[in-house]
Amino acid sequence: MTLLTRLHTNARLQLVMGLLIGIAFGFLLQKSGVTDYNVILGQLLLQDMTFSKLMVSAIIVAMPGVYLLVHFGCAQMHVKPGTLGSVVVGGLIFGTGFALLGYGPETVAGAAGTGALDALCGGIIGMILGSGLFAALYPKIKTRFLNRGPFPAQTLPELLNMNPWVAIGIAEFVLIGILILL
Repeated sequence: MTLLTRLHTNARLQLVMGLLIGIAFGFLLQKSGVTDYNVILGQLLLQDMTFSKLMVSAIIVAMPGVYLLVHFGCAQMHVKPGTLGSVVVGGLIFGTGFALLGYGPETVAGAAGTGALDALCGGIIGMILGSGLFAALYPKIKTRFLNRGPFPAQTLPELLNMNPWVAIGIAEFVLIGILILL
């Protein structure tokens, strides 16, 4: 039995693999320096492109990786339908937290793990309080805002009626070009 077959059928192995991948992701975030507030500030001021380079590199690796996992039956892709309202509300919540603290969700967790008190106190506590507030307000904002302006659940290749591997090839070419420019 191959590792991929065992991973597909074993929930405990999936959890262990998820934990190991999460640890590796956190390690790489920390080692790349993007958990440092000054690097994030430099990105926002367009003076330090470390964060952009990391994210573009992650997309270059993850995009074909996800499709390979789906192709070999190790994963399933379920694209949820979206709404303009949920994108706007989510963007406002994310943007407010980012503007107040200077960290995103992934970088605040990494910075807290390195002992940054601003990330630990302001970020982690803020995420917990913000999640609780959103959960409390969810019934009211669901019908008023979140369900407005629906759009279909389609991947870009589905929307363009294109073979996913062709779309990935084009995207990889463009993203590698962007990475070289950065």
